[in-house]
Amino acid sequence: MSVHTIIPPLLLRQLMQHPDVDVRDAAFTTWLHTATLRGQRSVLARTFAPQPEGAETHRAVYDAAHLFTSSGRIARDEGQAPVTDVAVNEVYDALGVASDCFAQVFGLMSLDGQGMRLEGVVHYGDRFNNAFWNGSRLVFGDGDGRLFTHFTRAVDVVGHELAHGVVEFTTGLHYHGESGALNESVADVFGSLVKQYAQRQSTTDADWLIGDTILGPAIRGVALRSLKAPGTAFEGDRQPAHMRDFVHMPDTEFDDNGGVHLNSGIPNHAFYLAATAVGGFSWEHLGPVWYDALRLIRASSTIRAFATATVRAAGERYGVGSVVQLAVIAAWEAVGVHPELPRPRRTPTHVVPVAVRA
Repeated sequence: MSVHTIIPPLLLRQLMQHPDVDVRDAAFTTWLHTATLRGQRSVLARTFAPQPEGAETHRAVYDAAHLFTSSGRIARDEGQAPVTDVAVNEVYDALGVASDCFAQVFGLMSLDGQGMRLEGVVHYGDRFNNAFWNGSRLVFGDGDGRLFTHFTRAVDVVGHELAHGVVEFTTGLHYHGESGALNESVADVFGSLVKQYAQRQSTTDADWLIGDTILGPAIRGVALRSLKAPGTAFEGDRQPAHMRDFVHMPDTEFDDNGGVHLNSGIPNHAFYLAATAVGGFSWEHLGPVWYDALRLIRASSTIRAFATATVRAAGERYGVGSVVQLAVIAAWEAVGVHPELPRPRRTPTHVVPVAVRA
């Protein structure tokens, strides 16, 4: 099983060619250590802590004390007052916002729908330049200050990593090729929803960026990804915004499992187009559609299959031919994905059509 990191492997590979030796070393160290996490993934995915039925979501934040461990002493438990460690409080608060968003938008009690404990680990490793979902907990490095700063300050990063958990407990989208791109896209979309929900931003107020608060001075750019304009987030960003530019890469970990962080830009942009076409708050209208669609697809689904599921979900929630459904159809068509369209309803034979006068 693959570990779901917020930093695209291809960005780390790019940074390993940086002229500054310290930047190269930091990127290589992060790449090397991230590779060792993959062996832990399948085990840790089975160690989540379920809550008793009917229990409220419980948050817990652990301090790894700069060791490469996803455990450590508990630094703040549910209901406890803020502590002096800013990173601990940031994760605790972000877990609360994300949990509230998922409950309001999806009607979801935690990630599994049954009140699963939300656990985070801060101060992972020594200046570790990444954050990841290990199948059980969210784990955050502190960054080295050159490549990345504190990952805990970004509520969208927290939302993104938690969304990987939501995907696991619904379809379990395979993490390679098109299904992997969908996995990453859903995480970006839900992370963006959490950010907009936290800041009460409308579709026109939102910046539609992921990770805009964590880039260090060694990276030229504004964020890790842009749903509004894929391929423009940072210097060297190769995300496509249209299926004609789909990036075909080997299905290996070295090549990002077939470019899952790259090709996620296509469904990301479709969500942005649909949400802005409808307007208002994206978590109120499009967020539920994307979650409904997630439960209609298979683990191996293609981008087109997911697009078709969103069209169906929009029709079931808002009606066939509704403003929302038409916006969803138009958005997918605009990025070169052609979903199966709902069949028009036939007029019953016993009903006599009424002529409309001009």
